[in-house]
Amino acid sequence: MKQTPKGWPLLSSALYYDDAAAAIDWLCAAFGFTVRLRVEGEGGRIEHSELTYGDALVMVAQSGAKPGREDFPPGASPRGVNGANTQCLLLFVDDVDAHCAHARSNGAVVVDEPKVHDYGEDYWADRSYGAVDCEGHMWWFTQRLRDPREQ
Repeated sequence: MKQTPKGWPLLSSALYYDDAAAAIDWLCAAFGFTVRLRVEGEGGRIEHSELTYGDALVMVAQSGAKPGREDFPPGASPRGVNGANTQCLLLFVDDVDAHCAHARSNGAVVVDEPKVHDYGEDYWADRSYGAVDCEGHMWWFTQRLRDPREQ
């Protein structure tokens, strides 16, 4: 496999929000993302953005139909589909408890408090928490505690 373009992970995800501009600000304040690129269209509509956290990358755009791309499926926020999620995102952080406290103080709804998930001594152990963002996307934040494959 060829090297990915500079600054791009092998896999990145795109999320749709009813108010993408507000969601970008929220994701930066609550979860610690940094805006790398923000492309605004007519009326300030977010057509594309790139948010980073370390070497992680998530793209954020406005929900609904894409102007000029009639054959492209419309994006939907969980708000627009009765709170349903079609994906969950997982992000490794250095200190899951501090991250959780910061996210909660910025409006994240913590649906699974930080706790250790230990899969046995032959496997790994993580400390993780689950949170729902400003429009209902589900996120997991985790800190690796043990991984026998790395010894």
